Amino acid sequence: GKVVDENGNGMTADIEVIDNATNMVVGKYKANSDGNFRITVPTEKNYGVVFTKPGYLYQSVNAEIPASVGYEKDLGTIVLQKVDVGKKIVMNNIFFDFNMATLRQESISELERAVKLMNDMVSLQIEISGHTDNIGKQGYNQKLSEQRAKAVVDHLISKEIDKKRLTHKGYAFNQPIATNDTEEGRQMNRRTEFKVLKV
Repeated sequence: GKVVDENGNGMTADIEVIDNATNMVVGKYKANSDGNFRITVPTEKNYGVVFTKPGYLYQSVNAEIPASVGYEKDLGTIVLQKVDVGKKIVMNNIFFDFNMATLRQESISELERAVKLMNDMVSLQIEISGHTDNIGKQGYNQKLSEQRAKAVVDHLISKEIDKKRLTHKGYAFNQPIATNDTEEGRQMNRRTEFKVLKV
């Protein structure tokens, strides 16, 4: 893949690969000055791949690697945004139990990444938002999206992030980022986002 800034310019970045089943870092890499990177990992695992650079919002990608000899996965273009009001990222490695607001163990490394960013930038204030697909009633999805956003905020508070710096909001299926006509699109719409309110 390739790491770029918001203008599409390649740039260096630190890359951590986390085994989502154990929350262990299994590899550290760097994107070169052109932004290009290549990662080698064992197959048959689910990974969180996290891209960081000081002054930028981190970006996480979820990568499911099947048991296939010679398998290659293109992670595409990873855009890192400067930390600024209104900027937001999808927390791609936040997982909940089906139809519940219970954070799964595989979410820990992504939550730790958010805690680190909040500790590194002590004036940062954020909104955590929950989003669903359009399956089911509006009221049910509204409640679920709010509960999931609150679960993430509650976890950050438990890690001693000041609750005055955190808000949560549920948007149900009112802000889709993909079509709800395919399972892949619905999966993209079921997401948790991290939005900068104040730097």
